[in-house]
Amino acid sequence: MLDNILLGLQTAFTLENIMYCFGGVFLGTFIGVLPGIGSLAAVSMLLPLSFYLDPTTALVMLAGVYYGAEYGGSTASILLNLPGTPSSAVTCLDGYPMAMAGRAGVALFITTIASFVGGSIGIVMLMLFAPLLASFALSFGPSEYFALMTLGLIAAAGVVQGSPLKGLAMVLLGLLLGSVGADVNTGETRLTFGLLGLYDGISLVALAMGLFGVAEIISSINTHKSASKDMNVRLSSMMPSAEERRKIGLPMLRGAGIGSFFGALPGAGQSIAAFIGYAVEKRISKDPSRFGKGAPEGIASPEAANNAAVQAAFIPTLTLGIPGSATMALMLGALLIHGITPGPGLIAERPDIFWGLTMSFWIGNIILLILNIPLIGIWVSLLKIRYNYLYPTILCLICIGVYTLNYSLFEVGLVLVFGALGYFMRLFGFEPAPVLIGFVLGPMLEENLRRAMLLARGDFMLLLERPVTAVLLAIAAILLLRIAVRMIGTARQTSKAQ
Repeated sequence: MLDNILLGLQTAFTLENIMYCFGGVFLGTFIGVLPGIGSLAAVSMLLPLSFYLDPTTALVMLAGVYYGAEYGGSTASILLNLPGTPSSAVTCLDGYPMAMAGRAGVALFITTIASFVGGSIGIVMLMLFAPLLASFALSFGPSEYFALMTLGLIAAAGVVQGSPLKGLAMVLLGLLLGSVGADVNTGETRLTFGLLGLYDGISLVALAMGLFGVAEIISSINTHKSASKDMNVRLSSMMPSAEERRKIGLPMLRGAGIGSFFGALPGAGQSIAAFIGYAVEKRISKDPSRFGKGAPEGIASPEAANNAAVQAAFIPTLTLGIPGSATMALMLGALLIHGITPGPGLIAERPDIFWGLTMSFWIGNIILLILNIPLIGIWVSLLKIRYNYLYPTILCLICIGVYTLNYSLFEVGLVLVFGALGYFMRLFGFEPAPVLIGFVLGPMLEENLRRAMLLARGDFMLLLERPVTAVLLAIAAILLLRIAVRMIGTARQTSKAQ
């Protein structure tokens, strides 16, 4: 291990690799702050540049863009209630209330530290347990993935404030929106209403930008007040209090553990990890009512999970040749273009690439930590801009970001439709976060259920013979039972009050 680490440091600490690592994380952070673009689009745009670089340098740069964008994606979530990346949508729930309470600097500082801790733990997992985690992830079949997605959907209902029934309703709405488009197996169109623009389904970016960004602008356009001109953004004012530091320690570690696990599962991704991390913290909290109102652990856990999952996503990609996420599929393509075949033999045959890339993650994480803390004051100063100047700019950025993904005006129209839907959801007390997780997990849930039922020849009980599937479904059933008990208790209290 020591020889491999030394080899990796020797590879990563060349001047060229350090320069491209810095360039990657800087561009990634900048793009992550911009709403609606995200790491996938950023890596796609820079992929052609990597063709002219050494394979290790190319991967170092592209990886820097990837985790840099995840670092930066939470900034717009906290300051504007506008997720820079889909995985940072859950950060809106507590980050934005903290910003509106005049504590944006503290929220951004917690995000930076949690991202660094999560990313560091993810790197350690990559170094120590890559073969073990990869083999465990490989043992997951369709039934295990179906059970895992079911558990994730039910856990998402616990993210909301108030009635869990509303949370389940929003999850079901997300599942419904996720089923729009051509069926993967039959090619039949579903819920397209004859609109050609819906044939490929609804864009995740359009949905997220509409429900979170445009809806927030509509609801606050007449009530939003800019921050005080003399808002204190010195380093001392950014530091969390002693009580907050005590509260975020264990959530960061738990979130990093959750992110490392889900990141190593091919196709699971950081969005699921962030939502599960938030749901776990809310579930075990002594006072769940604080969540959604500026709870620091509601920022620390999902951000740590998000960035740990980004690093852990390299495990199945490099050791098995199976992309851990959509962005990892681009990384896989970059490896193949350079004539490198990822898989179990990569570590043995090209240790310079594997360990050089791994050590570059440490460099990139430290650069991001040093880079982001001084930028907190600049980001907070955005709140000082008068809102009647700020919101047209935000709307333009949203429309430009969505349009440039597929050059489709139809998707820009979808953003406005979902913005109106999100506004009316807020009026009636429905929260948008479960819609997003239902939308993300729905297609994967359907696909894995179909595969599992084909293998079981239509007998659902055969799925329960697999231990992991049975355990995950049992946990999901317990969560449903808890939701039912909570609803019954709330109904009884209401009837007594009347």
